Amino acid sequence: MRLKDIQDIFHKELDDLYDFKEVNRFFYLLLDHNFDIQRIDIILEPDKVISKKEETIIFKALDDLKLQKPIQQILGVAYFYGLKFRVNNETLIPRPETEELVDWIIRDCKDKIKPLKILDIGTGSGCIAITLSKNIPLVEVTAIDISRKALDIAKENALNNHVDINFLQADILKLESLLGEYDIIVSNPPYVRYLEKKQMKSNVVDFEPHAALFVPDQDPLLFYKQIARLSSNHLNQEGNLYFEINQYLAKDTTDMLDEYGFKNTIVKKDLSGNDRMIRTSFA
Repeated sequence: MRLKDIQDIFHKELDDLYDFKEVNRFFYLLLDHNFDIQRIDIILEPDKVISKKEETIIFKALDDLKLQKPIQQILGVAYFYGLKFRVNNETLIPRPETEELVDWIIRDCKDKIKPLKILDIGTGSGCIAITLSKNIPLVEVTAIDISRKALDIAKENALNNHVDINFLQADILKLESLLGEYDIIVSNPPYVRYLEKKQMKSNVVDFEPHAALFVPDQDPLLFYKQIARLSSNHLNQEGNLYFEINQYLAKDTTDMLDEYGFKNTIVKKDLSGNDRMIRTSFA
């Protein structure tokens, strides 16, 4: 079958679910990822055809897209801060807002001349830990996650991106202390209240791990409170604690940090104008 005909089928099946340009993006991503076929190849060869075996791969992806499965899970990869990460349904898909948090940390560290110790809590695919390790010189990074399967993915991503990360499996809510002291502690913990679930798209709710997304409505800051408590004993005096946060709970989060003795707390908006990240310290 001609690729142009398959593209027409994609639009017929998907235009009611996705934007027209988004459908084209999916189509070309699938061709590039699976067959190393670029958009220019179709322009230069408008009657280009693929084999029956290749058609099976493309139409299986189409079926997944009709179920609103994320394109990153269909491809098995996502890109974050210019790096390539393997992802699956055991890990959250790295998001642009988290890139903004990571960029903030990297910019804060650009003039640091001493070695830094960084702890990433709830690492998932490892995107935060690995990106910081790639972009900050003289850094030692430790990453914690409760999920062994997520850590397996994170270890693979660290290997593929040529960085050395200390990975630990632990339930942060059950830890009484951390190992060592850190110059930076960062976390993008679960922060979506179940009452907000109805506002979310099915490609998130149906395909990404709920344990990494949702928190009880009655205690939405439970991870933040535990991390703040642990940080009070394991963050260096001049160190910084960074969080990605629920946009609706910025004041609640800063008030909680005040109670744990943090100072100079800054709330930063993401590119969409939502309160999305925090930097705080004891100094």
